[in-house]
Amino acid sequence: MPNIYYDSDANLELMQTKRIAVIGYGSQGHAHALNMHDNGCNVVVGLPSDSKSRAKAEADGLQVMTTAAASEQADVIMILIPDQHHREVYERDIRPGLAPGKMLMTAHGFSLHYSQIVPPADIDVAMVAPKSPGHMLRRLFSEGVGVPALWAVHQDATGNAEALTLAYARAIGCTRAGVLHTTIAEETETDLFGEQAVLCGGITSLIRAGFETLVEAGYQPEVAYFECMHEMKLIVDLMYQGGMSYMRYSISDTAEYGDYVSGPRIIDERARNEMRKILREIQDGTFASRWILENQAGRPSFQAMRRSNAQHQIEHVGRDLRAMMPWLNAPNKKTEIAESTK
Repeated sequence: MPNIYYDSDANLELMQTKRIAVIGYGSQGHAHALNMHDNGCNVVVGLPSDSKSRAKAEADGLQVMTTAAASEQADVIMILIPDQHHREVYERDIRPGLAPGKMLMTAHGFSLHYSQIVPPADIDVAMVAPKSPGHMLRRLFSEGVGVPALWAVHQDATGNAEALTLAYARAIGCTRAGVLHTTIAEETETDLFGEQAVLCGGITSLIRAGFETLVEAGYQPEVAYFECMHEMKLIVDLMYQGGMSYMRYSISDTAEYGDYVSGPRIIDERARNEMRKILREIQDGTFASRWILENQAGRPSFQAMRRSNAQHQIEHVGRDLRAMMPWLNAPNKKTEIAESTK
């Protein structure tokens, strides 16, 4: 059995005696800060002086400082900004304020695993990664429950890093559901692989390929959209609720039979070999190097791919069809959605 820890394994008082700086106030940042504040912790939010989030954090009853000032005053510093900004913000605003015995934390291991952040040897370094978007983390905490999380200690300089990390997980409500012990390497590599091969890259490519196959065969794009895109949520919700067996129990026997006989023809050995190649590129740093260099170059390829994919026929068809369904809430909150997977 995996090592899962709950409220009874974590001492909240350890975090209540610390001054905690939450760097960033996006989807994850606001949830961490508010949950800890409600749990009696001394929280300050670190934001640039011109950040649009400053007013929101202050309206939520939180103290706001510059990132540098918050980091200098804090005992525990949690970085909750996008991965690509970690190195710059750490070097400029956080590292100068680090002192022996402090704790530096992240909610994803990318910057630590790929040495974008190289902390001094005299501080604790750890990760708590909730397995939900920030708005869900906050909502469920307010309802008296929590979401699961992964946690890891990257560096234990004080001998108390594990206890403090579990205390942090309890402060944001995750030990209510249970937190799974892992390593920075395991969390980072599995997270990147899941995003690329299944959750984002795999699913979007599968949906688009199915849509294009039907349209090329002469079927109406609107019908192709419903069958390959719209109904995906129905199937995923069933799996989320009860696993693949529950999904198969809930669908028709015809659909279940098609699942068994046709699925392996799509995800065949060639697809599995590509998955293994993607995993190797994550493990050996090839993907991380490409993404770091892409950001250093101003993200030209990333922006071009974003524009190209936004103009695909499936996006135009979907926009028109979703207008027929006013019960759908498709907010234009790209930043919040993006930050919520971290």
